[in-house]
Amino acid sequence: MSKRDYYEILGVAKTADEKTMKSAFRKKAMECHPDRHPDDPEAEARFKELNEAYGILSDAQKRAAYDRMGHRAFEQGGMGGGAGGFQDFGDIFSQIFGGGAAGGGFADMFGGGGGGRRQQQARGSDLRYEMEISLEEAFGGKEIDITVPIAGDCDRCDGLGAEPGASVETCSTCGGAGRVRTQQGFFTMERACSTCGGQGEYVSNPCKQCDGQGQTRQQTELDVTIPAGVEDGTRIRLSGQGDAAPRGRGQPGDLYIFVSVKPHELFEREGANLFCRAPVPMTTAALGGDIEIPTIDGGRSKIKIPEGSQSGKRMRLRGKGMSVLRANQRGDMYVELSVETPSKLNKRQRELLEELAEVSGDEISPESANFFSKARRFWDDLVD
Repeated sequence: MSKRDYYEILGVAKTADEKTMKSAFRKKAMECHPDRHPDDPEAEARFKELNEAYGILSDAQKRAAYDRMGHRAFEQGGMGGGAGGFQDFGDIFSQIFGGGAAGGGFADMFGGGGGGRRQQQARGSDLRYEMEISLEEAFGGKEIDITVPIAGDCDRCDGLGAEPGASVETCSTCGGAGRVRTQQGFFTMERACSTCGGQGEYVSNPCKQCDGQGQTRQQTELDVTIPAGVEDGTRIRLSGQGDAAPRGRGQPGDLYIFVSVKPHELFEREGANLFCRAPVPMTTAALGGDIEIPTIDGGRSKIKIPEGSQSGKRMRLRGKGMSVLRANQRGDMYVELSVETPSKLNKRQRELLEELAEVSGDEISPESANFFSKARRFWDDLVD
């Protein structure tokens, strides 16, 4: 079943700003939240669809990819995958309303839910790495070693952020929960504690090496596999290879590698197909013959030029294009002929061409006849 347009799901225009989308999501989420419609699978399905749409459109990079390619941008692992490529919908709902979407967040909105809940474990930051490869590397794939500055636990304080021997104390403002609640009329809002930054604890004697952050950034070498068939703009996700979670109390972030493919001096690419322009001597084009064409895999292919070929004629080489991502097949290669007219003639060549012109007489090709027929109609119309 085809997916609905994300903008249609949220009920906003494609030009909607972040504030408009957030407001639309908040309104629709309250209408179809499963807590309001228990035992209603359709309401749950609508709620998940809504969160999927907002999860994509609230991220600037994912929104840009969706605007260019639609749902195809998140297929076959692109941009981190479809519904799995963005935050869990519980986290999204929590960010909007201040509580978890599943199991209590909605109740908290209306003044219910239990108190004293410990904060959710923080997740390490995601990282971005830009990589440029050649068209040949995109065709065959490649194993590449990269060096990335990644934040890990400080080796002096073991990630605690405190000087060796110093204690980590429970935050007195939030009682160690990491979050505080405030009542605003009908709503109970929950936010990260400003005293401890949502950690639920603080350090009285910060580590001198990491300034109490519990982390230091170090150059880390990683092996990256670039699959055959990647296109310009492909994003590769390395799960768990981002920054470590603060104080080691959560999952590390992910590393996203953005691949750009350098322009090639011979080939132009459109999806899995390649296009090449090849010069053909005038005599070969007139009499027919063979020319040899390079292919992206480093090989050579012989093309038979039909007698009387003209510039612009396109020849197709099946299976000589780019590799198809995650498929054991290749696209095609199209060769456009460019007939070359000699720019410098020796005496004998000129004699032969003059003889050819004399023998040809007033013979006109179908293409010429068609052109001059149109030209005459054009001139006649101007006179009328």
